[in-house]
Amino acid sequence: MIYGPSNSVKKLNQFVSDQAKKDIPPQYIPIYKAAGKKYGIPWSLLAAHHRVETKFSSVHNMVSSAGAEGPMQFMPCTFVGWSYPSCGGLGKGNIPEKDKTDPAVIKKYGGYGVDANGDGKADPWDPEDAIYSAANYLAKNGAADGHIKKAVFAYNHSQRYVQEVLYFSKMYQGPN
Repeated sequence: MIYGPSNSVKKLNQFVSDQAKKDIPPQYIPIYKAAGKKYGIPWSLLAAHHRVETKFSSVHNMVSSAGAEGPMQFMPCTFVGWSYPSCGGLGKGNIPEKDKTDPAVIKKYGGYGVDANGDGKADPWDPEDAIYSAANYLAKNGAADGHIKKAVFAYNHSQRYVQEVLYFSKMYQGPN
């Protein structure tokens, strides 16, 4: 485990490495930090996910071959909730846009989508909503309790993915 829970997470959230300043578009750092603080996870973990998933939203098409979408690459059923009537299989679902972004629908079906900017929509395509949604997901899957590897593996069931995210997360932390 790279991080410990609570006090260590708060301490890590204060620091940004020189490498992070070079790699990360500056508009995202305050979002990572605020989402990390709200959900009790390292901001650098969110930055690392964003880096690995879409190179900080710089890839042309932010829809994966599996159907994950947006800056943080959520499967629609993970974002809205797996109990949504059309969800199953790998999680693409047949979810109308109005339901996919409706916080009430997301709450009803147990999704991880968050309306972070208060515009009344939890949009997997909006970077702020997506980053907060990823923080919510990672926190609920163990990251807020210090189980970082477990949470990252839940996000993407690949040991290579876990190693890559942890590598970037550690690289983006500033000196303690």
